[in-house]
Amino acid sequence: MLKRAYVEITNICNLHCAFCPGTRRAPRTMTADEFSLVCTRIAPHVKYIYLHIMGEPLLHPQLAQFLEIAAAHDLRVCVTTNGTLLASRGDALLEAAALHKVSVSLHSFEGNEREDGLQSYLSDAWDFASAAAARGIICALRLWNEGALDARNGEILDFLREKTGAAEWETVRDGSRKLAERIYLENAARFDWPDLDAPERSTEFCLALREQFGVLVDGTVVPCCLDHEGDLALGNIFAQPLDEILRSPRAAAIYDGFSRRQPCEELCRRCGYAARF
Repeated sequence: MLKRAYVEITNICNLHCAFCPGTRRAPRTMTADEFSLVCTRIAPHVKYIYLHIMGEPLLHPQLAQFLEIAAAHDLRVCVTTNGTLLASRGDALLEAAALHKVSVSLHSFEGNEREDGLQSYLSDAWDFASAAAARGIICALRLWNEGALDARNGEILDFLREKTGAAEWETVRDGSRKLAERIYLENAARFDWPDLDAPERSTEFCLALREQFGVLVDGTVVPCCLDHEGDLALGNIFAQPLDEILRSPRAAAIYDGFSRRQPCEELCRRCGYAARF
């Protein structure tokens, strides 16, 4: 059994972050019937569903309904958001029985070269995190920008120190820092997204198809959450059983290639994130 599935409920975003490659795919939003089918087909394989590949999930007009659908399939939901809509749409998350974790990409603020509004943005993120934690939901505040577009990290850290009343925080097992009960700060270096035009790297291993796979908004199944263009399409979950897709020759070759520490796909050999494993 795999651990998680990344499901892109929309590939539309309200920001244009410098670190994000975006997508050349046509703008699309998944319907409730499509999402229900996805949940039906992934539920036997995973425990967690991550609403994240491209796009901003809080833009989806049926987000609350989608969370109910996930709960009906006994799936635990994790959401990754840029945080700009938490003040207006955060209640849909807080009221969801299936919500397990929300990750807020604080690095998106500087990634859009915004000059003003940092304090308001951070206050909205903190208020949401506090409300989520009180309901038993984990909240991770991300600064995945070390080494690039990180000039305002000091201001962000000062804000968090003021809110928590602590100069330093406990480092937990996964390397994140515990700011408060169920609220964590995740620091990481900026990584390069895989791209067929990028130079080859010394990539040897990845958790794709071992712990995770992804479903793009049009139903295309991909090995991981970084295949933002569907270059490694394995099949389509709207038209095929997931078992059939995961047993396809291409999926088997990807799995076996990583087992041998010899990635068989060109895109995988050009992935900056896989270097973290």
